[in-house]
Amino acid sequence: MTRISTVIIGAGQAGLAMSRCLTDRAIPHVVLERGEIANSWKTERWNSLRLLTPNWQSRLPGQRYAGPDPDGFMSMPELIRYLETYAADSRAPVEERTRVTSVMRDATGYRVETDRGVWTCDNVVIASGACNIASVPGFAADLPPGIAQITPLSYRSPDRIAPGGVLVVGASATGVQLAAELRLAGHDVILSAGEHIRAPRHYRGRDLQWWMGASGLHDTPITEVDDIDRVRRVPSLQLAGAPGAQFTDLNALQDAGVEIAGRLSGVRDGIASFSGALANLCALSDLKMNRLLATFDAWAESARVPDLPVPERFAPTRVPASPRLALDLRSGRIATVLWATGFQPDHSWLHLPVFDRKRRLIHDGGLVARGLYALGLPFLRRRNSALIDGVGADAAFLADHIAQSRARRAA
Repeated sequence: MTRISTVIIGAGQAGLAMSRCLTDRAIPHVVLERGEIANSWKTERWNSLRLLTPNWQSRLPGQRYAGPDPDGFMSMPELIRYLETYAADSRAPVEERTRVTSVMRDATGYRVETDRGVWTCDNVVIASGACNIASVPGFAADLPPGIAQITPLSYRSPDRIAPGGVLVVGASATGVQLAAELRLAGHDVILSAGEHIRAPRHYRGRDLQWWMGASGLHDTPITEVDDIDRVRRVPSLQLAGAPGAQFTDLNALQDAGVEIAGRLSGVRDGIASFSGALANLCALSDLKMNRLLATFDAWAESARVPDLPVPERFAPTRVPASPRLALDLRSGRIATVLWATGFQPDHSWLHLPVFDRKRRLIHDGGLVARGLYALGLPFLRRRNSALIDGVGADAAFLADHIAQSRARRAA
């Protein structure tokens, strides 16, 4: 059994940023990682994936991108090297291949059990990620047995998908990217679109992320949000990590030959049923996009940003005249269903009363309980909390909180 001030669980960007902030404050700690540094990026992402944020936005405490392509988008191998270099330069005390099996209270703080021993500590920082488990609807069990079912966590490339059609369920960033990739590889693809948010990759000559940062939207704090639970569940923008195409939206997919259907509402006797509200969802998505662009325009005018092209507006999302409402999954057209229906964190090892009735972690800006913290979750403290560029500010706040708690205990 080993005693230390703070245990960080997870050695992705959040855990490494937290480690750097604790090191800067001379707080003893260890980072426990079930696999290797950047494990999720190494083992649970598809081959062609690139970050949705430009390289210049890859900023962590004490480090920022200094390579030759600031406007490019990191591939997975590039991001893994970036995080490994960050860990080495920060001298992060990472214990790799150490799986946490239990976290519970003890007489002096917390007891963290792993498959390689036990740690006791005053503080635990949960930095194990928000995308550990793919969210798949219960009716997935009703699909015909001959249809393969996969999630983005297991998908790697089109050449590993069985010949035949693919039904991609979900139209956020992951769903539209994979639908486009599968269609380009020659698969017959149907995309089932529920709630989604359309957005241009670049607008008025600047990347969307530049607009989000410069206008202050990325820095929106939780105190300025009316319904934080709803905002934390908002789908990711329909973007891809590529500077060329302006849109990776339903129009671009239809131009590539992807059929668009409404939200998949269930499967019964081999028949998939789709919602008839596709047109409404697309209109709402366009409305949200245009409101966002209007916000950018108003900010640019008030800030007198020079040398910007004139404001742009885009043709609405095209909706099929008669979107399909049903699909016979026994007909042979669909060989694979890809569930791009979201993710959730894995806190099965956390044996404490810190969850709501839906097993969601309850926290106030990353403060869970005395000595217990969370980091790297969507909109933890600001809109950009889940981005590499945003996790550092949250880590600094939590590190300050830990330092102040240590000082009070020592007084």
